[in-house]
Amino acid sequence: MSGHAKTTKAATLRRLLRSGELVVSPGVYDGYSARLVERSGFKTASTTGAGIANSRLGQPDIGILSLLENVDTCRTIVRSCDLPVMADADTGYGNAVTVFHIVSHFEEAGIVGINIEDQAMPKRCGHLQGKQLIPAREMAKKIEAAVAARRDPDFIINARTDAISLEGIDGAIARAKLYAAAGADMIFPDAVKDEDQIKRLVDEVGIPISINMGFGIRRRPTTPLLTCRRLQELGVARVSLPRMLPAAAVRAMELALKLMRQSVETGEVIDRPDLLASIEEITGLMGDSAMGELEKRFLLPEQLAAASGG
Repeated sequence: MSGHAKTTKAATLRRLLRSGELVVSPGVYDGYSARLVERSGFKTASTTGAGIANSRLGQPDIGILSLLENVDTCRTIVRSCDLPVMADADTGYGNAVTVFHIVSHFEEAGIVGINIEDQAMPKRCGHLQGKQLIPAREMAKKIEAAVAARRDPDFIINARTDAISLEGIDGAIARAKLYAAAGADMIFPDAVKDEDQIKRLVDEVGIPISINMGFGIRRRPTTPLLTCRRLQELGVARVSLPRMLPAAAVRAMELALKLMRQSVETGEVIDRPDLLASIEEITGLMGDSAMGELEKRFLLPEQLAAASGG
């Protein structure tokens, strides 16, 4: 073979995780959010399982989003941007053999890594009560299966543990060490209670730690809200922000609908361009200019004239 091997998006993310700089990964759930994250200058993104389940199904995040629904959404997101995108694979949709098979689906969709969690099926959103865990040894076998199944050696296996709320920090660290020994590339401890727990995980587990920040929770969040600078000082490799964009979208749509209702009830024309993206901004975000260049390049003159309105 001649030349250098092509650098994959997964290899790019691994390089970022080794750089010593905190990797900030906003949660995306559709083409709009993926393109906006890229345009805003972030280097990576991650799908939000709750955001996909809520927006695609109109249902709570309680494990009813299917594998193929998830992968189909991930494929669309990956096609929408050039960023390395990690995905939420819930519990792996079954046992270790199931996990072995699902890895190829996510890789073929262009995803650079997956979260797999140690909850029992059906799983529950990390902020909900009533979570149950599978045995740590069973989760370790899922990780072994995922590692064995990946085709790109840089594809990242991020092992999430929900053990802190059920087994305490010592139990979570014991699980994290077992998952690391099974081949996990990164550990995602959910519902970390304070900075001391984060520091213990960073110091004791031995592989990169990913922390989730749940901004927008009115009750006391399960993990205290920390700045990116502070997370980096604690040695965290990656922070995911899964709910900010879907929550912001819901609030904006609520406001728009309130204005629509006001217009209906008063008979007034209510236009709030300060609250709405213009059609030019939306077409620009979607890359309409690139489509125009392709039309000029490939359409027959009469087709181009028709497409441009003469």
